[in-house]
Amino acid sequence: MEAHLHDYITMLRVERNLSLNTIDAYKRDLKNYVSYLEAKGLSNLKAIKQKHIRGFIRELSDAHLAPASISRVFSSIRSYHSFLNAELWVENNPSQLLEAPKLPRKLPEVLTVQEVDDILDAVDEAAPLARRDLALLEILYSTGLRVSEVCHLNLTGMLLKNEMVRVSGKGNKERLVPIGKSAMERLNDYLRFERSGLARKLETKGIVFLSRNGRPLTRMTVYNILKKWSQTAGITKKVSPHTLRHSFATHLLEGGADLRAVQEMLGHADISTTQIYTHLDKEHLKEVHRTFHPRW
Repeated sequence: MEAHLHDYITMLRVERNLSLNTIDAYKRDLKNYVSYLEAKGLSNLKAIKQKHIRGFIRELSDAHLAPASISRVFSSIRSYHSFLNAELWVENNPSQLLEAPKLPRKLPEVLTVQEVDDILDAVDEAAPLARRDLALLEILYSTGLRVSEVCHLNLTGMLLKNEMVRVSGKGNKERLVPIGKSAMERLNDYLRFERSGLARKLETKGIVFLSRNGRPLTRMTVYNILKKWSQTAGITKKVSPHTLRHSFATHLLEGGADLRAVQEMLGHADISTTQIYTHLDKEHLKEVHRTFHPRW
């Protein structure tokens, strides 16, 4: 089984050109799956049945794994069995007729416009790396980029004369995203007065946002920067870089933006992923109604 798993992971890397993070997730999920099968005495791929897949998923559920994580694992297993079948190593795909676990519809946490302003206003401009932090937070909210996309932003993608940034998203798909005036001002301020000092410490390969040691920011560092200034602002909600992405999309739609335009800016391959923000918009309308209608 290990040999076939190795071949599958190689295919993901070479043919599908998935990101390292995605490949690591597939590898982790499937190693656990293979270990489960071997513990059940299964060493032959042809012996795997639907009941074995169901048993593994049930075990994950009993271990209280999050529904979204279980759904991801099931997707990994289905993709793996499809590969085995396509390569003619097995005649049947036992996962083919199984239904994916149902995910509860959970609306993401969003900030109000005032809360975003409060976080940005909380940044002490006299603090070390304040220019970087302000530029970083403005970019996150102005563009709705994923945190990984922000960490990999390159100077060659800063098309500031055109008020755009070039982003390499999931699957290495490039897209152009508009950048607002305030974010451009903060970014220019950081690039002119702060980044050059950080860049002298190491070879940066053109990465925009750097740590005090001159290294590219990690996702955890970005999270900690946002958490620091959110707490300073007195925000009690659980805030992450993805919260700013959710807020970006929600505020655009509340302001009347076209759904397909928001899809393009977010880099969603399927518009159904973007449509969750229309549900958020409806929740906002209901909240306004509850708050201000005299007969509520």
